[in-house]
Amino acid sequence: MTRSGGRKSIFITGAASGIGRETARLFARKGWFVGAFDVNGADLNALREELGADNGMFAPLDVCDRAAFADVVNRFGTATGGKLDLLFNNAGTAVGGFFDEVAWDELVRVVNVNLLGVMTGIHTAMPLLKATPGALCLTTSSSSSIFGTAGIAVYSATKHAVRGLTEALSIELKRYGVRASDLLPGLIDTAILPDSMRAIAPTTGMWRIIPPAEVAQAVWSAYHGDLLHWYVPQELKEFDLQATAAPEMVREERASLPVFSD
Repeated sequence: MTRSGGRKSIFITGAASGIGRETARLFARKGWFVGAFDVNGADLNALREELGADNGMFAPLDVCDRAAFADVVNRFGTATGGKLDLLFNNAGTAVGGFFDEVAWDELVRVVNVNLLGVMTGIHTAMPLLKATPGALCLTTSSSSSIFGTAGIAVYSATKHAVRGLTEALSIELKRYGVRASDLLPGLIDTAILPDSMRAIAPTTGMWRIIPPAEVAQAVWSAYHGDLLHWYVPQELKEFDLQATAAPEMVREERASLPVFSD
């Protein structure tokens, strides 16, 4: 088994594409031992070839499978000497459409991946985090955790839940010296962004389309910083303040926009 050789380590779910892949690339360049996990075996193998098998652990993982999650965490801990500097709960999924028109099983799958998968990751990795000074538990939330997005209502609900979980854990985990924070990305240039949104996205401002490498840089900053919420881009903090101060106004503004759909 590949060993970390005393390097700092990061465990990334959803690592085969988009934000996860760019984060794996960035941290590998910085000399970290990268744990890359995803359901997409082909793209994961390509990432291993790119980064080099000696620079990490690469294994298939469905975050909904608690037993499989526990297994890869245990194997990762063996490779790192029982340490984990940064747990990056990044895997996520969405299904577009009006809430009442989407098949129930599809909605449940979104909850299982986006919320229960995150909870499983944190719960199973906790012994490694507690054993590592300055460890960070980081989760990909969303700008949809600021104000729910029509067309992806359950996705928005899971991201609100992830944000609330992060805020609570940022207090609870202090007793172990473990930090917790989240990312709130806006429109990111990944496969999850539908063409309908790409077509109307502005070229400037908080709703411009952001390359996933920019989010990866926020992951790096989060480990070295002390903020609770990391907005990508930073201008989204203004939207957060507006949504808190005048949610009815935001509701009416958002109602005039196209529904987020596949």
